[in-house]
Amino acid sequence: MSALMNAAQSHPAQQPDNRLFCSLARTGAEFEEAQRIRYKVFSEEMGARLPNSAAGLDNDRFDKYCEHMLVRDRDTDRVVGTHRIMPPEQAVAAGGYYAETEFDMERLAHLRAHMVEVDRSCVHPDYRDGATITQLWGGLADYVIQHQHEYLIGCASINMRDGGHYAASVFNQLYKTHAAPAEYRVFPHCPLPWQSLNQNLDVIIPPLIKGCLRMGAYIAGEPAWDADFNTADLFILLPVARLNERYAKHYLRKTG
Repeated sequence: MSALMNAAQSHPAQQPDNRLFCSLARTGAEFEEAQRIRYKVFSEEMGARLPNSAAGLDNDRFDKYCEHMLVRDRDTDRVVGTHRIMPPEQAVAAGGYYAETEFDMERLAHLRAHMVEVDRSCVHPDYRDGATITQLWGGLADYVIQHQHEYLIGCASINMRDGGHYAASVFNQLYKTHAAPAEYRVFPHCPLPWQSLNQNLDVIIPPLIKGCLRMGAYIAGEPAWDADFNTADLFILLPVARLNERYAKHYLRKTG
């Protein structure tokens, strides 16, 4: 999960739902389309340091172990949104989940066989609206249900252009009501020093995080500081058994 949080700060024209559709990348060319839009958003727009990038592509060691979900505009055939999905068997092959580069997940060890990760989420600046995010969520919901995964995890990123005050305020506001039970807690390797930042700003909650929490997700610990992306990352844990039925129906209705 990553740059979808910026959607609330953009105001492009709304795209009709029927212009967009969601699918998994099945060819090398489609795989590169996912990496290209990630580079555009993370490197060119957000200024992230991507040491393994080349030829305008965001590429890391986890890519080859993941499924890559694409949202495409039917009229232009352009990929306008993406995220990648790592199922548990591929996490074993990769030597761990991406989230483990940021968090100690020891307390979740007993869930690993049933846990799927989503990350590297982003949307083209011209398509940051509810329709695109709904397609990404709908495709993910279909995938999780089809493969009978029981837990969804991921790092939801919050930009730190203001030095982290916005991120600290988002965390402070949400953790009071959406903290995971102690047995599900994770611990950041590089903690954001949120307690020394302004935690009381009047903030708009990023839409990705708001959507996760409405569906029944937890925030499973304090935020990590990702220096390469200059973001504060929240560990999101969604037990599928907690999936809010109303929101599940909404996203599943919109796919296809």
